[in-house]
Amino acid sequence: MNIQAMMKQAQKLQKDMMKAKEEIDNKIFIGKSSLVSVEVMGNKTISKIHIESIDSDDIELLEDMIVVAINDAMRQIDKETEEKLGKYTQGMPGLF
Repeated sequence: MNIQAMMKQAQKLQKDMMKAKEEIDNKIFIGKSSLVSVEVMGNKTISKIHIESIDSDDIELLEDMIVVAINDAMRQIDKETEEKLGKYTQGMPGLF
């Protein structure tokens, strides 16, 4: 394989990686707990939080449920990122 072919292949790989990353960044992931749902963009920006009715006595529970929902969405993002980009980053953890 000559250098030009290798460069073309590398450019295609880079383009494919960037497209996959852009798809993930623009996707909305919904994390849920019993009282809270959170919408998080693939770039890990929170776009919306929905809270079910709750008594003011349950604020601490609500805070815990928000954390659970956000962590759920973040795990979904990490999983999809690994599924879509892992084939490009084998042996290079933490690239994305």
